[in-house]
Amino acid sequence: MQETNRTEISTLGEFGLIKHLTENIRLKNSSTRYGVGDDCAVMEYPAGKQVLVTNDLLMEGIHFDLTYVPMKHLGYKAAMVNLSDIYAMNGTPRQMVVSIALGKRFCVEDMEAFYDGLKMACEAHEVDIVGGDTTSSLTGLAISITCIGEADKDKVVYRNGAKETDLICVSGDLGAAYMGLQLLEREKAVFNQQLQEAHRNENSKTAEGLYEAQPDFSGKEYLLERQLKPEARRDIVQALSAANIRPTSMIDISDGLSSELLHICTQSGVGCRIYEEHIPLDYQTAVMAEELNMNVTTCALNGGEDYELLFTVPIADHEKVSQIKDIKIIGHITKADLGYALISRDGQEFGLKAQGWNPLKG
Repeated sequence: MQETNRTEISTLGEFGLIKHLTENIRLKNSSTRYGVGDDCAVMEYPAGKQVLVTNDLLMEGIHFDLTYVPMKHLGYKAAMVNLSDIYAMNGTPRQMVVSIALGKRFCVEDMEAFYDGLKMACEAHEVDIVGGDTTSSLTGLAISITCIGEADKDKVVYRNGAKETDLICVSGDLGAAYMGLQLLEREKAVFNQQLQEAHRNENSKTAEGLYEAQPDFSGKEYLLERQLKPEARRDIVQALSAANIRPTSMIDISDGLSSELLHICTQSGVGCRIYEEHIPLDYQTAVMAEELNMNVTTCALNGGEDYELLFTVPIADHEKVSQIKDIKIIGHITKADLGYALISRDGQEFGLKAQGWNPLKG
């Protein structure tokens, strides 16, 4: 947390902090009639539009670790997590409500950094921050964000629309965010071990030097960016619209490719076949997986936090979807009784299992 030029939050109070963080917000969307400053925000959507609402709760120690996550990056990522859900419905995000519970170890400058990241994400995607709440916490930082969006009634895409013979497509590449997390966790473990040794040897100068030292992440920048600064794929939604392609089903990849694909299949009542050789991987992801002695395909299937879009399209759109940059066809939808399978590079068939992120798993 910020130590120099520290301004205690108690000097501003709850309403003073909210005013301080939001007073320079300028509204961009015509559907936002009134934003921060009253008991409720006021929105008005035009006829023919359906309103999309999503919420995510991020808890310190569960969803993020402030040992290595800067507050500005945390604000940016917290926004992107929600924006991605709106895009996964083939919608356009318009408004955001932000609530934060924080302890006394945080200062005004920490919250400024968080809001800098949050506002950067919202400005890039033309989203209005219209309200929220702040309160105290005895158990760490908690962030709850609600995002509101819109979509034409006939263009909303659900998870339950996949049909037999549909093509299974994914944007970007997979597994890099998970590899970035493994890299950060490894360096944290090394740091903690060195710090314990310094304290055991009663060497305060060595301990101080550790706090000043920075790990060498050269050649792994992409992995860190994917973990700390993910990007919601508005560009993919826009490209599909421009190509006159309406996905039959869609979901964002927050919990891992296998888990998300099984959501689509179970809700659509279908099976699937995906092909290992077609799963998109970045070079840094493959190198890091080898360095950590991990199977890169397993990382891509189960890692999560990629915030790419997984969707299905009719086979008739094969040529059109193949021409869109950064989209890869990785398989096809089958009859339900054929189950869910991964076809390996050597032609073997393996059953897909939902082994992605599950915060409530025992």
